[in-house]
Amino acid sequence: MSVSTIYARLVNQATERLNSCSPAEGFDTGIPEAEQMLVNLDKFPHHFVLACLMDRQLGAGEAWAVPYRVGLRAGGFEFADYQALSFKRIQRIFEEERLHRFRKKVMPTIFLNGTQRIGTCYHGDAKEIWAENPPCALVIRRFLEFEGAGPKIATMATNILVRQLKVPMRDRSAIDISADRQVMKYFQAQGLLRVGAKKEELIYLAREINPEYPGLLDLLAWEQGRLIRSKST
Repeated sequence: MSVSTIYARLVNQATERLNSCSPAEGFDTGIPEAEQMLVNLDKFPHHFVLACLMDRQLGAGEAWAVPYRVGLRAGGFEFADYQALSFKRIQRIFEEERLHRFRKKVMPTIFLNGTQRIGTCYHGDAKEIWAENPPCALVIRRFLEFEGAGPKIATMATNILVRQLKVPMRDRSAIDISADRQVMKYFQAQGLLRVGAKKEELIYLAREINPEYPGLLDLLAWEQGRLIRSKST
């Protein structure tokens, strides 16, 4: 089978998986109310943004639940309820609720700075980050401007907006694949990526396979990679 045929097959499979993706898939908070707010970008877009910022050395479900759990303690889930919180109050909530392994200072600071940036740069309405059919590179860059958001979080956030929440964007060419262990195992098993490859090799491979939307391959590869027992991690 030629490489081009393999690439076409992967893109077709990934497209089928994309089309079957539900809005809250992968949030896995165990809290239906939290997941309903995460997908309600009209009313609670700040939940989505703040949850993305929490995704650091923490289980995905736990990270996605943080804004909801803070809101419970804050007495409300509107943006104004979060904006009114002082650093000391946020820090106390993080510590008492054990919301994150970095709960003493790092993540409370990121949470506070996230609310402040939404308030000052986006008039308290986080969906301005992706409003008006923007180019995806602009959305990624706007996420990168938040403290705590590196390329992986910024790209992940933009990909979820496109893939699951169906936010319209002018293009998808800057949405890269997430270079995590499960995804790398999948492409190694396909014979397309060498064992021991650098993360950058995976990113460029995905760009080569589907330059119009490299991140299309992410969900399929991650799900299939979890099922593979690799000889080398």
